[in-house]
Amino acid sequence: MSSLPTAFQTDPDLARFINIIGPCPLRVDSTPSPEASLYTSLLKAITGQQLHNAAARAIFSRLCALNPHDPSRPPSPEQFAQLSYETLRGCGLSRAKIDTIQRVATAQHNGSLPSLQEAITWSDDALINTLTQFKGIGRWTAEMLLLFTFHRPDIFPAHDLGVREGWRRLKQLAHRPTPTELLQKTTLFAPHRSTLTWYCWEAKARLPLSASPR
Repeated sequence: MSSLPTAFQTDPDLARFINIIGPCPLRVDSTPSPEASLYTSLLKAITGQQLHNAAARAIFSRLCALNPHDPSRPPSPEQFAQLSYETLRGCGLSRAKIDTIQRVATAQHNGSLPSLQEAITWSDDALINTLTQFKGIGRWTAEMLLLFTFHRPDIFPAHDLGVREGWRRLKQLAHRPTPTELLQKTTLFAPHRSTLTWYCWEAKARLPLSASPR
């Protein structure tokens, strides 16, 4: 607990919760894994939009199985060009997700999608602005990429229902805060809000609404 930033230690509700569940396991060192690929990470994020983890993993696995050379990775842009709509639908992808994936594949093919090495030098806002220019990729999807691929330390998806509900349960609020209210309440946790995001998700999963942890 003593290694946490001051804001986490001085918030009594959060400090109590952290003492119960322990340290946050998220990497927040702004260093993507050596094997990471922006193209692959984007496709994985798109397939997982609005799905539970198990369903998202199953669909992404079926998509990767269409790559005859490396079934651990999704098809290359050139391979996507040879795949029919029906084949992609057979993976469990919606029409909207197929369209978004094809736009990303086209960008990868023509060089308009930045490389991971280039993207890691960009600010959070620059990355989010670039990624959300693709139709079908919203701010939430971009923020998840910054959290789990780029391991950025100060990502706080205030529109995420799990984050909002987690904060509500931590604070035992009568109503779920709006994104604007939540951002105002959590500015003091910057530049460590990725860690706060994880604790909010855990609070949503672990805490009842009736009582805070004691």
